[in-house]
Amino acid sequence: MKYDFTSRVNRTGTGSAKWEAMYGKRADVSPGVVPLSVADMEFPVQPEISLGIRDFLDRSVLGYAAPTPAYLHAVTGWMKRRRGWEVRDEWIIHTPGVVSALYAGVSAFTESGDGVIIMPPVYYPFSMAIAENNREAVRVPLIQDGMSYTIDYTALEEAARNPRNRLLIFCSPHNPVGRVWTREELLRVAEICLRNNVLVISDEIHFDLLLPGVTHTVYAALSEEAAQNCVVCTAPSKTFNLAGMQISNIIVPNKEIREKLKAQVFKSAFHNPGVLGLKTCEIAYTQCEGWLDELLGVIAANYRLLADFMAKNLPMITVFPLEGTYLAWMDFRALGLDYKALEEFMIRDAEMFLDEGVMFGTEGRGFERINIACPAAVLEEALERLLKALKRRNLV
Repeated sequence: MKYDFTSRVNRTGTGSAKWEAMYGKRADVSPGVVPLSVADMEFPVQPEISLGIRDFLDRSVLGYAAPTPAYLHAVTGWMKRRRGWEVRDEWIIHTPGVVSALYAGVSAFTESGDGVIIMPPVYYPFSMAIAENNREAVRVPLIQDGMSYTIDYTALEEAARNPRNRLLIFCSPHNPVGRVWTREELLRVAEICLRNNVLVISDEIHFDLLLPGVTHTVYAALSEEAAQNCVVCTAPSKTFNLAGMQISNIIVPNKEIREKLKAQVFKSAFHNPGVLGLKTCEIAYTQCEGWLDELLGVIAANYRLLADFMAKNLPMITVFPLEGTYLAWMDFRALGLDYKALEEFMIRDAEMFLDEGVMFGTEGRGFERINIACPAAVLEEALERLLKALKRRNLV
């Protein structure tokens, strides 16, 4: 392996949101414990990015920035090469992150009191963007079907028929349940939304992070009709661990929809992307593809480690199949703890700092989301702590 996916990165004192949150929950956490919660990775920065940014700093001024032709070529080239999606330069809107785009989209495409459809358990900023804009979250929960989740198309159709429900925020691949929707599933969603004049914001930030044998279809690539009725949210942040660079590429093929979103983004004062974010994204999309290919192998191996460990030692805890993202979804309800007691046990007894399932909606109570984008040794140590803590409490 060319790249380093085994070295531990101690992020204490670096301003890491995830690590600071861990210390906030437990100041006396044991040495060596790594939080496996917020979706950024515990790996060293890619050498191409470190060297590329240093070179850029040596010859640049850190003033106001605009996307260069080289940047746009990097983005559109990546979409065509990795996702099979032809994107035009003018379709791209820049925001500091996908969450910023969600807030702007809810404001741009709905009115106060309108309904916005979501499919919980789902990424919690969806609900935040709806509530903060004084809209109503219209919940169409996913159906847990044994060891997988499916879309409730009957409920989606019913929600979409209501003329007050003008927008669907869709998660593809789905965070936290790890599904990568098939083309057939996406077509059914598109048909319902087109038939009922519901606009789709498709959050596809994880679309580069696929497990072996899994194929992702970009929502806008389903058909010309679907492309003209959607906003696709993309970013290099999850793919290359660049969330702190604050750059996302929001892609909108429909000119009228694009202009509405651009106007709202401007109202939010997101006038200029950061110069380092632009350059880092360009470097990642043009020089770091080999790193990503190795990363995907690491994620697949870590998922096997997690699934095998649980099956052998804690079979009562369900680990759902992971198709995409580096975030695994687990059902702890068989332990008999309510969701508040489960959180307390994880922090105080097991020293495991995960994302509690309830964050993603009431459907997530008793579940945990674990971030497996870390050195295998870190993951294994966390699982051993969990097993020992459960034994101490006579829960297994």
